[in-house]
Amino acid sequence: MPTRKPTSREEPAAETKHSGEFVERMFSGIGRVYEVPAAHPQMRTEEPYRPLRQSKARPGVMYRLQSPTAALRVQANSPATDVMTDLSKVKAVTTAAAASVDEAHQTMIARGVRALFVVDESGLVLGIVTANDVLGERPIQLAQGRGVRHVDVLVGEVMTPADLIEAMELQDVLQFRVGDIVETLKRSGRQHALVIESGSADATSATRTVRGIFSLTQIARQLGLPAQVGHDVARTFAEIEAAIGA
Repeated sequence: MPTRKPTSREEPAAETKHSGEFVERMFSGIGRVYEVPAAHPQMRTEEPYRPLRQSKARPGVMYRLQSPTAALRVQANSPATDVMTDLSKVKAVTTAAAASVDEAHQTMIARGVRALFVVDESGLVLGIVTANDVLGERPIQLAQGRGVRHVDVLVGEVMTPADLIEAMELQDVLQFRVGDIVETLKRSGRQHALVIESGSADATSATRTVRGIFSLTQIARQLGLPAQVGHDVARTFAEIEAAIGA
């Protein structure tokens, strides 16, 4: 019997209680890994292996390297995993709590992201810092209050701590749609949400494995919305809702 898809008006699956717990970055090969469903062509499983046909370029024919493809375009009813950054396939971009907000901003620019995982030396996630955190009013207020330069404000002072980050279970995400993720982010008032695999850690452990992350900016990009010069969160939500007909 097919699994019923919840509508965007229904409450998202209950979040795992993880206050006070650290979450652990995804490391390849550790724990049980759930494969995100993907379409595969029909494979021959019983026939003997055979070499594929090969050819050489004809005279006058040249080869050109494939350019990176654009992010997968999605719709409201597309699987939620289509807009999830899967950390088993993409290396997490990180920074340290002792890094300055200016250093964090430069890392975001260099890596083309708007959020960084803040980790300690052992790889445990201490929190998340976003572009709004490092470019907003908070660093300015801290610098003025302490009588220091903006460059002296540290990531650890403006990040969202790990125990305050909303997270979803991967097993739940596999049953939901892009529209459901947008509704979840809207209700929580956040631009990002973690996807965790509780089953990949010891049940008695206080750590959870971060399998992926959802980003409001990434969702907007994959819906085909034009990039904003600034980053107005309310406007982004409004444009996404208009695009998905919410």
